[in-house]
Amino acid sequence: MNYLGHLYFSNNNTELMLANLYGDFVKGRHLDAYTESVQKGIRLHRAIDNYIDTHPEVLKLKRTLYSELPKISGVAVDLFFDHLLAKNWTNYHELPLTEFLEHFYTCKISSEAHYSIDFLKFIDAMRTHNWLNHYPSEYGLRKSCEGVSSKISFPNSLNIGHIVFKNHEEEIETCFKKFMYDAQEYFKITD
Repeated sequence: MNYLGHLYFSNNNTELMLANLYGDFVKGRHLDAYTESVQKGIRLHRAIDNYIDTHPEVLKLKRTLYSELPKISGVAVDLFFDHLLAKNWTNYHELPLTEFLEHFYTCKISSEAHYSIDFLKFIDAMRTHNWLNHYPSEYGLRKSCEGVSSKISFPNSLNIGHIVFKNHEEEIETCFKKFMYDAQEYFKITD
């Protein structure tokens, strides 16, 4: 899952949400330099990534999409699942998506967490431009695919991911529902 999925699986804990997103900015196993709460978020981030990367239904879906999205079908699935989570948000969370995101956008960042400058700039851009608010729309999915495509260091076809999504929407949605059912239990998510 991408950003929204990571926020969702933080179970409404804003401190954990930030630390979870920070997991994309941290490499290696040695986490001792971080506070306990940041370590917890990084571990959760990695657990979510591992769970989706090894889920049997997701593995099948990635194989299906590979011919149209070689080398990046897994990245595409992350973006597709965030789009579907946003689009079907009321099935998974008691708060409306805009209210949930506003709660996240306005949370304070603990000065003792020692986040990197790059991460703080990323969070500031996310908040300023309300990136996640666009996730439910086709436009948001297209912009997400194009944005991530431009950041990948090798030539890729993710910029047409929104078209691939449309071509396989029913299959992707079925996989997403199975994944969410399993992941909610695995991560003990409650409304």
